[in-house]
Amino acid sequence: MTTRLPKLIAFDLDYTLWDFWIDTHVHPPLRRHHVTGKVIDSQRKPKTIAFYRDVPQIMHTLQAAGVTIAACSRTDTPLLAREALDLILIPPRSGSDSDMKPIPAIKFFDQLEIYPSSKIRHFKKLHEKTGISYDEMLFFDDEWRNQEVEELGVTFTLVPNGLDDQILEKGLEEWRKRHPVQVTEDVVRADGTLIS
Repeated sequence: MTTRLPKLIAFDLDYTLWDFWIDTHVHPPLRRHHVTGKVIDSQRKPKTIAFYRDVPQIMHTLQAAGVTIAACSRTDTPLLAREALDLILIPPRSGSDSDMKPIPAIKFFDQLEIYPSSKIRHFKKLHEKTGISYDEMLFFDDEWRNQEVEELGVTFTLVPNGLDDQILEKGLEEWRKRHPVQVTEDVVRADGTLIS
């Protein structure tokens, strides 16, 4: 990513970062295998708790760029969602030092708004906590109804089949189109004084 980024990028969890509804398809307690690092639930045929393929590198890229990363989920099981984020390990960034260890996914999130409520309320809380204006926020979600956040000035991007690099770029392009860089040039008079 070489061009301007929003100050805050928020992601829904269910069917946006992972391929299930945490409050319907996952049964606690969760556990991480001590050797493989794979996270599973407690069903007879355990469900693997993992992000979509491109998500780990997306998180590394956004974090390295200094973007505030948020999770916004209206799940009825917020503690289970946080537990999953705490247990999922994100491998070190591609090309990084081979001695680096995987990082719990939750450490990539600067803000967590995970509780049953509207996405409008989630974004009002994000704005209140961070001071970041709504027009500097981009939101990815799999449910079209959550486009309601655009009423606040947040740019919304629909995620039809899980977050990947192409959907991320589509959202960034839409955000940049709506918020072009405004450059104001200073004008200097003939005598050298500045007119701003």
